[in-house]
Amino acid sequence: IKNNTIDYEIIHRENGDENLTLKSVTILLKAKDLDAFLKTWLGSICWTGKSTFRKFHKRSNWFIGVFELEGLEKINFNEKDIQFQTTRSQGSGGQNVNKVNTAVRATHVPTGESVFAQDSRSQLENRKLAIMRLKEKVAGIYIRQLEKRMQDTWNNHLQVQRGNPVRTFSGADFKKNYQDKSFKKQRNILKRELKNDRNDLN
Repeated sequence: IKNNTIDYEIIHRENGDENLTLKSVTILLKAKDLDAFLKTWLGSICWTGKSTFRKFHKRSNWFIGVFELEGLEKINFNEKDIQFQTTRSQGSGGQNVNKVNTAVRATHVPTGESVFAQDSRSQLENRKLAIMRLKEKVAGIYIRQLEKRMQDTWNNHLQVQRGNPVRTFSGADFKKNYQDKSFKKQRNILKRELKNDRNDLN
């Protein structure tokens, strides 16, 4: 990803049954042109090797599915969309707290979500805290939307195509296996099959 100057952010993960394993992970990729990169990753990916988590399993080929989640309405968080209200802090106060409007309520207008901050005696600090909390809250809406979308497409994980992986890796260091771009092997296999079919007909 770094070589392709693509920024990424892990926005959702579901841990596996074993320690340090994942059942699924959702990554948000950011770049000017992702299409060419995605074409080489979307589909099934095969890893050939002995799993350290399932040592006694006979299988040597393991598959994962890589899917693109489309149609998601991402909430763009912009501070220009925030309305601020100031008020006096509640509860026991000191010299300043109950006399000056230091508490801040911030409302994200597009979603209607709001937060309240009165942690500091400084209105500026409370404003910063309110922005940070509101950003997390609005991001939570996006994550829940994403989780619902993931649930709707969960069957994709159960329908990974094992016969035609887009990438193949092997060994504990996940060394990428060479892929024959000329399809020479596939042509030879098809020729042999056609020859056998002709022999069967004769």
